Formats: sequence, C-alpha cells, structure tokens
Amino acid sequence: MLTAADLSMDVGIVVNESPADEKSNFLPVFRSGSCAERGLKQYMEDEHVCIDNLVEHLGASSNFPAPGAFYGVFDGHGGTDAASFVRRNILRFIIEDSHFPICVEKAIESAFVKADYAFADDSELDISSGTTALTALIFGRTLIIANAGDCRAVLGRRGRAIEMSKDHKPICISEKLRIEKLGGVIYDGYLNGQLSVARALGDWHMKGPRGSACPLTAEPELQETNLSEEDEFLILGCDGLWDVMSSQCAVTIVRKELMLHNDAERCSRELVREALKRKTCDNVTVIVVCFSPDPPPRIEIPQFRVQRSISPEGLNLIKGHM
Repeated sequence: MLTAADLSMDVGIVVNESPADEKSNFLPVFRSGSCAERGLKQYMEDEHVCIDNLVEHLGASSNFPAPGAFYGVFDGHGGTDAASFVRRNILRFIIEDSHFPICVEKAIESAFVKADYAFADDSELDISSGTTALTALIFGRTLIIANAGDCRAVLGRRGRAIEMSKDHKPICISEKLRIEKLGGVIYDGYLNGQLSVARALGDWHMKGPRGSACPLTAEPELQETNLSEEDEFLILGCDGLWDVMSSQCAVTIVRKELMLHNDAERCSRELVREALKRKTCDNVTVIVVCFSPDPPPRIEIPQFRVQRSISPEGLNLIKGHM
C-alpha cells in the first residue's frame, strides 16, 4: 500500500488527513441504505451497488482485509447499458487487477479504464451510451473514493461535510484546461456541445482510438482518508441530489435523521424525497453508509462565560453622566 507521502506526489490521488490520532483503534462497522427514484425523467438510467460485507461477498479465499465494504453510484445517459455494465463488473476489475492488493489505488485507477475498454468490446451493448462512476472501497479504516463524472461523495464528520470527490463538469477550471489542451471545446457548458460531464465510461462515439488521450476520459480521480471516531457516515449521490442541495445540507439532514431513528435506508429516502420536493430535474440515487451501529452523539456546544470589566476611567465617565 502506498504511504500518505507517496500518494501526495500523485496528482490523481488526494490524501484527506483525518484530524484523529493515527494510532486510533477505531474500526468501522458498516451498515447502509439506498434509495433511487426516476423523478421527472422519462426513464431511470441510474444504477448502484451496496456491499456491506465484502469479505463474505468475495469468499474466504479472497484474502481481502476485514472489515471491508464496497459501494457505487453510476449515473447513466443515452440508455442504461453502460451504467448496468459498470455496476456489474467494476468490482471484479479491481479485485482481479495485477496491482491488487499491494497497491489498491493503482488497481482502482486501472479498473475504471479496463471496464471502459471491456464495455466497448461487448458487441451486444450500445457503446454510445455512457455513465459516470463513483465508488467507495473501504478496508479496515482506509476509505478510498474514486470518481469519474459528477456524482459526489461526502463524509459526515461530527456534523461537518467533508467532500471526498470533485464534480467533473466541463466548466470546472481544471477540467476545462485539460479538455482544451486535448483539442476539445466547451459549448454552453457541454463537452464538444454534447455532454454535460467531462469524465465518463462509455460514450465511445466521442472517444478516439483505444489508449489515445482524448477530451472525454474514463480515468478517475481518487481521494483517500483514514476513518476515525469522528467520521459518522458517508453519502454517495448522483447529480440529481447535488443539483438542488449542498453537501452541508445533506449531512445535516442525515445526522438529524440518524439521531431520530438510526436507520440508514430511511435517511437515503429522506434525501431523495427532499431532492424531489426541490424539483430536481434528474433521476435521484442516494446511498448512506454508517460507520457505527450507534446513532451520532449530540454535539455539545461549549458555554463560554464572558467577563466584562470597566476601567477606572470608564467608570468615572459613566458617573459623570449620572
């Protein structure tokens, strides 16, 4: 596994340091809930996956460290073929990669590209369909978020929203520079006037020969952190949620709901309900992952006692007006 220093040297991986002690004995206990609604769209093109016990899912022979979990949201466009294919295969590509488990980060990056190529090779699928891909792989205390597209992962840390991914919109400065450097154009916020995201799997009608650099890429950006007692839950959502809600608002809603009923699935339903109430125009898919069997504790706001003192000069001034 790469060290934090090694990861910081890789422009594709961001290390998000937890404020907690690195020697913490905290080990997360995973439980999740999900909700997906078509919304105002004519078709449902989102896909998602929730695996709370990855060791059990893969089998004892996998040698995957426990506890382990895997989650993903895949926001399809131009049909469901790409999103469905990636949902079914992305974990397999990660586990079977030659870098796994020595360098999980490299395995994830490679898996996104391999999944993109494998989709293009499937003659029974519409390779002009596309999908964003947001995955969360957790083993022990290590959380690795990989993102290609405009889905978003947000960590709830004692009531604060910690964004674990960046929205890959064509108008994002870093994406705009990358696109234009590779000969692409952005028209009215769309990549080459066609696509509202700057990274996606599929969409092979917009990509060049395999292995060539092109404005639309399937390569993910990664963020990694070590979970601590302060990290209470993770929210994964497609842009149908984030188009109408801030990251902090979502964290506040989930924390409040968990304190009421401690049910991750009800939390995901509440976020979807709120997004629909706010008239989101897209499909809405949300996953809420809790890291403890217990609800979040109440946040105690320290009471500061303010002492006011008046100088002798000030006191004399007041007396002079009495």
